[in-house]
Amino acid sequence: MTPVTPESPGRPPAPGRRRALLQGGSLVLWLGAHQLARGAGILAVRVWPAEDYSRVTVESDTALKASYRLVGTPPRLAVDIDGLTLDPTLRELVAKVRADDPNIAGIRVGQHQPGVVRLVFDLKHEIKPQVFTLGPVAAYQHRLVFDLYPAHPPDPLAQLIAERMRELGRSPAPVPVEPAAAPAHGGTDTLGELIARQIERANELTRRDAARRPAPPPAGAGATERLIIVALDPGHGGEDPGAIGPGGTQEKDVVLQVALKLRERINASSVGGNPMRAFLTREGDYFVPLQTRVEKARRVQADLFVSIHADAFMRPEASGASVYALSERGASSTAARWLAQKENASDRIGGVSLGAKDQSVQHVLLDMSTTAQIRDSLRLGDTVLREIGGVGRLHKRSVERANFAVLRNPDVPSVLVETAFISNPDEERRLRSQAYQNELADALISGIRKYFTANPPLARHRQV
Repeated sequence: MTPVTPESPGRPPAPGRRRALLQGGSLVLWLGAHQLARGAGILAVRVWPAEDYSRVTVESDTALKASYRLVGTPPRLAVDIDGLTLDPTLRELVAKVRADDPNIAGIRVGQHQPGVVRLVFDLKHEIKPQVFTLGPVAAYQHRLVFDLYPAHPPDPLAQLIAERMRELGRSPAPVPVEPAAAPAHGGTDTLGELIARQIERANELTRRDAARRPAPPPAGAGATERLIIVALDPGHGGEDPGAIGPGGTQEKDVVLQVALKLRERINASSVGGNPMRAFLTREGDYFVPLQTRVEKARRVQADLFVSIHADAFMRPEASGASVYALSERGASSTAARWLAQKENASDRIGGVSLGAKDQSVQHVLLDMSTTAQIRDSLRLGDTVLREIGGVGRLHKRSVERANFAVLRNPDVPSVLVETAFISNPDEERRLRSQAYQNELADALISGIRKYFTANPPLARHRQV
């Protein structure tokens, strides 16, 4: 079985030191009285289901040590946790699994042997687990984390194209979405076939339109005749609530609501005759690492990236919306630098397996492409900021810059929008309001449309 140990485990005393502790009656100081009495205490258990992956968290007052193994048919994950006696809190895991969890069918908990609790995850399909521990941070104590990823996730770009085809009524049956893995040499390129069929259908409609209208107007100079994709990134989620207002409103909840409303508006829009499509980095209450948010946008070949947040400050009178673009070096203000540091700490709170990070992506910033990205991001930010200023107060009347990890994408114009100060009681109430959320979504879609009208996206291979 694969062992899982804390990230920074303390070294046990050397043999000579151990003998000295035993002889001096000091063993209690090394282990801790609570460990001698009953082992680690379980503080909470949580389950976060999502299409991307399902997370299970066991929070305890001391670090846990576990080993795990995958079992074949039916698929299961068996986990043994040392130093535990089964208690009511741990038993709560059984009831926390929802019937609609995409990955977990159920969890069984039992006392495998004295001092060892066994968890068995009954899975709905083959998964790739990431099991790791996290030290105390923010409101959390020690956490043992199970991230269960589908072994064969769908291709999100193929999903976007298939959804668009179904919306247009041009597919006689649901379009199958193949796994994201590239086809083998000589195999079938499913995504290519989807695009080819869509192009043929579009050409057929064009021929019909030409028969009805002898002199159709020429296409505008900015027309690109392809799907325009906007990646929307609702901040925080799952284990990471983000900022919390004085009334208990959590940032992760309100920004997701704004993003969902904005998605509806984007999916119903077009620019220059080209349909727009929104892609969300998260569609529910679950945590997505900062680097993964960037990778998701790159995977769907997004034309824009808009990260949505709700600011907080130590003084409740701070108010107004702000827009930020990337700076590789210094921040445009002390407040911008402080905010970037706070947002970049999201991974520590939400919980990321250090071994799961792709170090190659962390250094993907290339001077020439990043310079172009920042230039276009500032254009986008200016346009969005003007529109937001029409529905509420602005904290800053110009786009600020700082080194936000989530904006580090050299290929995609990217901005981070702080919709309001959730730490301000008045703005917290507005953020909870459906009316204000709709106003924000209207302002954001207006800014995005105006940006694309002035800066048509380059033609790419995903034409429709």
